[in-house]
Amino acid sequence: MGEIFIGTEAVASGVVTRHELQRWYRPFYPNVHAPKGRDLSLRDRTVGAWLWSKRNGIVTGVAASALHGAEWMDDDVPVELLWNCTRPPKGIIVRNERVDTDELTWVGEIPVTTPARTAFDIGRYLKRGEAIARLDALMRARPFSIEDVMLLAKRYKGARGVARLKAALPLVDGGAASPQETRLRLLFIDAGLPRPTTQIPVFDEDGEFVRFLDMGWEDFMVGGSMTESNIRPVGRNTSRIFVFGRRLRASAGTSCARSKRISTPTWSIRRGMRWSRGVGGPLRFRRNGVPAAKVRVRACWNTVSAQTN
Repeated sequence: MGEIFIGTEAVASGVVTRHELQRWYRPFYPNVHAPKGRDLSLRDRTVGAWLWSKRNGIVTGVAASALHGAEWMDDDVPVELLWNCTRPPKGIIVRNERVDTDELTWVGEIPVTTPARTAFDIGRYLKRGEAIARLDALMRARPFSIEDVMLLAKRYKGARGVARLKAALPLVDGGAASPQETRLRLLFIDAGLPRPTTQIPVFDEDGEFVRFLDMGWEDFMVGGSMTESNIRPVGRNTSRIFVFGRRLRASAGTSCARSKRISTPTWSIRRGMRWSRGVGGPLRFRRNGVPAAKVRVRACWNTVSAQTN
């Protein structure tokens, strides 16, 4: 018997007595118990949800992506199951939906949707920003084919949320190392800028690796990174906009502009582009979804000439 178990089974098999069950264990789902004082992880709750379903449910959604290795998962997110039940307990979401055998895999003894089917369900049921962040994390942990997800969308044509899924899939990028990096990238895209490249390697003049920039536009010599102390969505969110050249000395990386709140994309993007190297022409971008006037890139190359080459 594991540390998460069905109470009646444990008593019937003689592993614990009823008295021991009541004294040393607590139910967190109906008839599913864990040791008292144990802080339940998402995996614990996922195992418990599967046991609650009498081992018939199939784990999908965010809980499935966590089983596939995706990071940045809170322990209290709802566990989603594909099963038939109209009144699940708190903390479990049950959907009575069709699932084919080629959409199933196993993590240990637990049936789980494949990465493609997991992405299909996440993209349909979560809001755009959260869905893309979850899909980025899944893509980073267990790369899946966008084409496979689109085939599922064709298979289940007319299913709830398919249109939302199709809008989110082109924006998925496994190069995002955190949800905040996903959020920053979406702010750039929503402001009308070209889609940035993620995880850009920077080398010094001797060809030695210096660092990765979270994202940027190599043509414009502009990159953006999240500060390490603000990766988790707690407190102030800060981003740094870097200017970098074809060759960057190890002393480079000083931030040219810092946005203390990335919730205002216009400010962050304007500052970043103002600090970018001029490329001989105006840039167009959109301000909060509304076309803004032309903003000519203002070169500040001289201000960082001591660091860049």
